[in-house]
Amino acid sequence: DGVGEWATTSIGEGDGNALRLVKEVRFPHSIGLFYSAMTQYLGFEVNVDEYKVMGLAPYGEARYVDRLLGEVIELKPDGSIALNLAYFDYTFGLRMINERLYNHLGRPIRGRRDPLEQFHMDVAASVQEITTEAMLRLVQTAKALTGHDRLCLAGGVALNCVATGAIYRKGLFREIYVQPAAGDAGGAIGAALEIWHRVLGKPRHPNGADAMKGAYLGPRTTNEVVVPFLESVGLPYVQLPEDRLPAEVARWLAAGY
Repeated sequence: DGVGEWATTSIGEGDGNALRLVKEVRFPHSIGLFYSAMTQYLGFEVNVDEYKVMGLAPYGEARYVDRLLGEVIELKPDGSIALNLAYFDYTFGLRMINERLYNHLGRPIRGRRDPLEQFHMDVAASVQEITTEAMLRLVQTAKALTGHDRLCLAGGVALNCVATGAIYRKGLFREIYVQPAAGDAGGAIGAALEIWHRVLGKPRHPNGADAMKGAYLGPRTTNEVVVPFLESVGLPYVQLPEDRLPAEVARWLAAGY
């Protein structure tokens, strides 16, 4: 996570309706806040644009890992981290980072309207590599501590699909589940499930299916709603029968539309 109440990283074990906290890292040391701080350094909005850093990373080379590791962030063998707070202001100020970080990396913070240069891409790649390695070490620690081969991930950092993809390819776990509302929105779901299962003692019925019933699909809509809207704003559209729709959409995607 960035930070919950005080926890920034937690490893827990689930058994039936019970959850047991196994290991925890607390504020201000946080891989999520490190990623957000570097999001600000790269000229993007904190808590909004972290995905842009993840998308920028493949265009760069991880040239700044050695400059960041050890001095700015310490990554421990178990995946926990310690930040050198001299480079960050988020514990007491109105910004995430300070001039010491600028000087250490050799460039000032990027303005939002400034062009993206190779330097920014390389920093993004370096931040992503550190984050991915931290998550890989954390899940290996979780498996060693619990002995389980099924992994559930939540918290805002679990939305980093580059890192979760690396975990999947590592092949450590028989099953991996990433909570679709892994960020702050998922807190409402967690609170409801906490009361339903742990306080009221209602049974769980895990069956391997999509228990959230289509969390990825978004709200349902119909032609009766969509067509009048498109016509009201003067947008052209093509209406296709259901049996043609999958192949046509696939063709558009392949063509880069």
